[in-house]
Amino acid sequence: MSAADTRVQRITERLTATFTPQACLVEDESALHAGHAGAASGGGHYRVRLVSDLFEGKNRLNRHRLVYDCLSDLMQQEIHALAIVALSPSEATN
Repeated sequence: MSAADTRVQRITERLTATFTPQACLVEDESALHAGHAGAASGGGHYRVRLVSDLFEGKNRLNRHRLVYDCLSDLMQQEIHALAIVALSPSEATN
């Protein structure tokens, strides 16, 4: 397993443990950003889609804060950029 695959697995495990999501998709988009200044530091670019009951009644900013809090220690070196779609189950079915 490559370092990138291991990183995706760690992110997925952390999000799953924290949010008990109905859906959790983590995509590594680092290859799309090759040559970007942030890529030089070794941090990857990731796209996350989460569907969790914990997002019910929370606005987008608060949902993103929860995700960033969950991954805060990884944000310093392993994650350079993170695109987040965080939905409640009722929003995911619409």
